[in-house]
Amino acid sequence: MKGTARQVAFLALRSVNRGAFADVALDRALRQVKLGESDRRLATELLYGGIRRQRTLDALIDQLATKKSQQSPDLRLILHLGLYQLRYLNQVPNSAAVDTTVELAKANGLAGLAGFVNGILRQYARLMEVSDPLVLPDDPVGRIAVQHSYPDWMVQVWIEQFGDRSTELLCEWLNRSPQIDLRINPLRTTLEQVEMAFRETGVEVCRVASLPQALRLPSGAGAIHQLPGFAEGWWVVQDSSAQLVSHLLAPQPGEVVIDACAAPGGKTTHLAELMQDQGTVWGCDRHASRLRKLHENAARLQLHSIQTVVGDSREFTQFTGQADRVLVDAPCSGLGTLHRHADARWRQTPETVRELSHLQMELLTHAATWVKPGGTLVYATCTLHPAENEAIVQAFLEQNASADQPHQQATWKIDPPESDHPAFRFITPQGWLKVLPQQENMDGFFVARLRRSA
Repeated sequence: MKGTARQVAFLALRSVNRGAFADVALDRALRQVKLGESDRRLATELLYGGIRRQRTLDALIDQLATKKSQQSPDLRLILHLGLYQLRYLNQVPNSAAVDTTVELAKANGLAGLAGFVNGILRQYARLMEVSDPLVLPDDPVGRIAVQHSYPDWMVQVWIEQFGDRSTELLCEWLNRSPQIDLRINPLRTTLEQVEMAFRETGVEVCRVASLPQALRLPSGAGAIHQLPGFAEGWWVVQDSSAQLVSHLLAPQPGEVVIDACAAPGGKTTHLAELMQDQGTVWGCDRHASRLRKLHENAARLQLHSIQTVVGDSREFTQFTGQADRVLVDAPCSGLGTLHRHADARWRQTPETVRELSHLQMELLTHAATWVKPGGTLVYATCTLHPAENEAIVQAFLEQNASADQPHQQATWKIDPPESDHPAFRFITPQGWLKVLPQQENMDGFFVARLRRSA
């Protein structure tokens, strides 16, 4: 059992259960053994799938098991792995899923409960031959939350915005394995050149509607750094929704542009590309270590207009009135990218959202002081929570309204994109952008462009 994909997944799951981040736990577990590529993929699928489907799997265990007092955390994780294979992995035969899970229990000090594990899994397999044994709550929130494995509060937030059916589609979409989009570097190559280079290596990429720099990779395209054009700086990995943000800010050559929350730098480097690497792009972040990736990508993309500054953007005074354009890509709950961060759905709570909304408002309010009269400010998040999106922008606009001087123009106003802009099709009646994954097959994003009065 030592050194198998399932053992690696179990050890990583146990680390996550004790507080580790999923990607860190998986990387650590994989480094300790030597697995072939197919086993590495299986370990990855089992880990992330087990985390995503945790609530559904827990519900099944609670419904099937009678010996609840014997369910130690390790036993429950092992049952998660077995049930995940039976329920969600068609490529694993039921007999293999059961037998390997029983062996996993024996190899990890639970030999005395091997019969219990065997019984639960075989019971589930038998019941599935007739109908789905999962019993769901009657109310819409509970039904969707248990069926698709989300906290109740999260599903409630989405139902209030999108309704039952659209929320269910959103939950299904966010349970998929993430796709990989590329952003080509127009200073070094063209879409056509990158497409041809990939095609020559047998990889058929496809374009993304409305986005002039975006290509989507097929699943199983291989290691990113080994794909054609990586070393030459022809492209960088960036989801299509994230690409919309910089297009909306629309920086011009020669301008001063500030990215208030820059690391790891995907949008910062995009801004430099759109400016034709002429002018200055300031990338700000509280942690020097997180800016390292920005420096690496800027060097690989051969961009020279980027400068970085370490510190809390809420405290910077050196930029007051200096910027033509400012981007606040705010730290957020990430509810639009849960497919990329499997454990985030269990880490975020209504309280963390409240804390984030305070931070977001502080960042937006202070970064606005950096913008010159007539300049542009873009506020963006990768979440689908109105407290972090619409409420922040509305509060900012109200804070900067001219109610006390009715004959004066408001300091800030929403500046929606023109009809020929790549972002136009995502515009809402309020003038900001909202990208819904279940409709657009892209990460969930909220973006508002604001213009300061001259």
